Amino acid sequence: MATKRGRVRVEPGAKRVRTYLGGVPVADTVAPLLVWEKPYYPTYYFPAADVRTEMLVPDGEVRHSPSRGDAAVHTVAAGGRTAPGGALYYADSPMEEIGGHYRFEWGAMDAWFEEDEEVFVHPRDPYTRVDILPSSRRVRVEIDGVTVADSDAPRLLFETGLPVRYYLPKPHVRMDLLEHTDSATGCPYKGKAEYWSARIGGALHSDVAWSYSTPLPESRSIAGLVSFYNEKVDTYVEGALMPRPSSVGASST
Repeated sequence: MATKRGRVRVEPGAKRVRTYLGGVPVADTVAPLLVWEKPYYPTYYFPAADVRTEMLVPDGEVRHSPSRGDAAVHTVAAGGRTAPGGALYYADSPMEEIGGHYRFEWGAMDAWFEEDEEVFVHPRDPYTRVDILPSSRRVRVEIDGVTVADSDAPRLLFETGLPVRYYLPKPHVRMDLLEHTDSATGCPYKGKAEYWSARIGGALHSDVAWSYSTPLPESRSIAGLVSFYNEKVDTYVEGALMPRPSSVGASST
């Protein structure tokens, strides 16, 4: 059952959750708490009994949250690695469910697992859905008046809280106008994305397109397809120019 204090929502999770540092499991629970510190996705909190507390050293610092109260800051040391400030412990909290729980900084740890599948970037929100649907609607993408993609076989990706993304087969994209970059992002629902910039005339449009070469299983149908930021390009669907969205959320791709 979910509870709220201010804007923070808390509810029990049903997945087994583990986090590792230096190849060593530091916390392993089948009774996590999902805490929405931010509106877009939750954070996992671990019961103290499911944390290897011998690997945590108090820093002597206390971090305060208006909703969650005071937490003791800890350095995590495991497998020859250390993560200063990597864990917070809420001995007590105005939100009673959180009392007696540890919170680990996602980026300070080496790896996270939900059941036996590794999870990247942040925990998956149980209220976020990703639908990928094949379509026969014609999608055309222009940059500075130049058509850079034109397809009547797109896949439309619908993700809760984000704009529709149009994924197009590479043969329908002017790859000769695109330049591969070193940029990369991660998504807990889709995987790791690689990027291209578009050079139109003398202008370079940085990181305007991306693709997932090896997406996660639930998103495998977009493997190798190319999508453009419809915030940055002109996107026509069935000949109609789509308004450019304003993305707000945890992930935009």
